[in-house]
Amino acid sequence: MNDGPGLDDIPTEEPANLRFLRRLVTTLTAVMILGLLVLIALFVIRLQPATLALPDAITLPNGVTAQSFTRGRTWYAVVTEDDQILIFDIETGDLRQTIEIE
Repeated sequence: MNDGPGLDDIPTEEPANLRFLRRLVTTLTAVMILGLLVLIALFVIRLQPATLALPDAITLPNGVTAQSFTRGRTWYAVVTEDDQILIFDIETGDLRQTIEIE
């Protein structure tokens, strides 16, 4: 006596809309994981410290004491305690310009 559907009566193929939904969720999951990996890679690349070529030594004129230092592409500058900005060439280390701060 068989009152209801048996195991032989259950369809083995899933409906088309369910198959589409399963593939869509799998694709979206893969895209989200890939996007997260790209974001992590971009953060790692962006947050690496920049390497600056700094001079080994700076020769200042006699009696001058440095207060701060800054660097450009082709020059570096030293601000002195007596309110001067000394601009040096990055290649040669020669003094290019002296600016008085008033």
